[in-house]
Amino acid sequence: MSYYETFGLQKEPFSTSPDPAFLFLSRQHKAALCRLQIAISLKRGMSVILGDVGTGKTTLSRKLAQLLRDDDSILFHMILNPFFKSEKQFLHHLAKLFHMDPPSRKDVTGLDMMEAIEKYLFRRGVEENKTVVLLIDEAQILPDFVLETLRILLNYETNEFKILQLVLVGQLELLPRINKLHNFWDRIAFKYVLNPMEEEELAAAIQFRLTQAGYSDINGLFTNEAIELIYAHTQGYPRKFTALCHNALESLVMYDKSVVDAEIIQRIIDNDLLPIGVDTEKDIDAV
Repeated sequence: MSYYETFGLQKEPFSTSPDPAFLFLSRQHKAALCRLQIAISLKRGMSVILGDVGTGKTTLSRKLAQLLRDDDSILFHMILNPFFKSEKQFLHHLAKLFHMDPPSRKDVTGLDMMEAIEKYLFRRGVEENKTVVLLIDEAQILPDFVLETLRILLNYETNEFKILQLVLVGQLELLPRINKLHNFWDRIAFKYVLNPMEEEELAAAIQFRLTQAGYSDINGLFTNEAIELIYAHTQGYPRKFTALCHNALESLVMYDKSVVDAEIIQRIIDNDLLPIGVDTEKDIDAV
């Protein structure tokens, strides 16, 4: 039996995988998601979502993908690992992503590929009136030549709208890079920085994840003191507090308890700070 089944849960509530079903829409996440959808529906061009590691950017992008893929008028595409060695490699990947038939000549150039992609975008985005969306996660690792290629693609437009809707999701280190690129910054129609949650939102997020996983007991599984300690240790970063909460549920089984209290959370925090190789049950007094 999985440990979470002990508490009447149907699935793992605190997985660190970017499952959109477990995205708690904090004030910031809700605002970012709503404004992204508006920018895309209005075909405004490029949107940029930035944030520190563990602020929920990837889960937010998965939620956006889920929503957009349910819309038949939208052609949604996503790049998860955007590291490319050359412009031609990126353009070939883009053509494959768009299900295009790229030029088959052996001597095909980057310009040939750009022209083929331009024709594709005009056919799908103008003639067929589809909204073509390209979301790039981990955008901070994009090479400069790819950013320049994207800048050129954003030039494709009608008198009314941009033909390609580009969403860049990345860490804050992307900010100074795009700020230095000529004519790139002013092409951003919507930009947003995700910050960690407040303590009240963290408490609501924990309960939301438990409920999504099937928890139905009216009594909370985490005491208020435990939540306060979780927030103090993680500062509201989703990736950090979900990992801590996962360990807390495992500890409930290990110590045969029915509720996560501050003692359990403190023990987990203390154990994380121990040197590698120390047996926390036997050697803690020797540290």
